Amino acid sequence: MILSDFDLKAYLNSGRLRIEPFTEEIIRENGLDFRLGREFCELLASKRTVDLTKRLRDVDISELYKCYESEVISLKPNTRYLLHTVERVTLPPELMAFVELRSTFARLGLIIPPTIVDGGFSGQLTIELLNTSFPIKIPAGTRFLHVVFAKLTTPVTKPYRGRYQGQTGVTLPRLESLITNR
Repeated sequence: MILSDFDLKAYLNSGRLRIEPFTEEIIRENGLDFRLGREFCELLASKRTVDLTKRLRDVDISELYKCYESEVISLKPNTRYLLHTVERVTLPPELMAFVELRSTFARLGLIIPPTIVDGGFSGQLTIELLNTSFPIKIPAGTRFLHVVFAKLTTPVTKPYRGRYQGQTGVTLPRLESLITNR
């Protein structure tokens, strides 16, 4: 069941769903609009192979990204980025969320991959974005993502406790615990 604005307000008022900072303006008909944060990282073109067969704690990928902080996010054509939300979300175990790009930005040629937020997650969202079109500048703080919340048929028995729990700002991939049977 997808939550309506009425359901979202009830969850927010009860404290079961927490959004910080919160303003009423982000509540939409069937979701919440999250704003674009000031940090962003460009994924750089490279011929380097990221070898996930090695001990992952020895794989350094930081040189594959160039990170910035700005009041205006400048997006080059045909380039991938990691962005983050201003809002920090904390989901109870009976909710999950689908993250979508607001349609105005999709109509400009921006794309994000399918993204979900698991029950029990807490933190700012880091989102991958591809600019398929022309140079675009977006002010930080712009309502950028639409987050649709769904109630699970039963609460998850193992709430999210993964490697991105509590993240703030743009979080680069954390490879050290990616492959568990090693």
